[in-house]
Amino acid sequence: MLYSRPCEYAIRTMAYLARVGLQKRVQVQEIAASEAIPAPLLAKVLQQLARSNLVHSFKGPGGGFSLNRNPKEINLYEIFRVVDGVEDLDRCAVGLAECNDFAPCPLHDTWKSVRIHLLQYLKKTTLEEMASAVERKKELLMKRSTQSRKRSRGSS
Repeated sequence: MLYSRPCEYAIRTMAYLARVGLQKRVQVQEIAASEAIPAPLLAKVLQQLARSNLVHSFKGPGGGFSLNRNPKEINLYEIFRVVDGVEDLDRCAVGLAECNDFAPCPLHDTWKSVRIHLLQYLKKTTLEEMASAVERKKELLMKRSTQSRKRSRGSS
């Protein structure tokens, strides 16, 4: 895993909010149930996202959370930066104090390549693209589950 569990939850939550639309306010419990995320951890993640203005928090009756911007305008890097931070991407892969192109560690060239590709992917992938990919994956899983149930009923 290249990012933390809270970051994974943040990406899944933001993709969920993108799928329900900009205008709809969604409560923590709805997201938690839909995405199988523990509600207390999700609440903390949503607070981080709200403090960074990626989501808007509405209090009181009819409250909840919604995206603050169009999903086309949000990339995965923004979410990653808010939840996990990007400082670790610049650290030495084996933990040496000084590691650079002039004084590389044994993993420097490999990690540098991975880091560049990861950053490019996170910066070019929009939340809209991620939400669409998640939706396709969920539809595929649902279809497979339905087919599997039909086969198991047919073989009994």
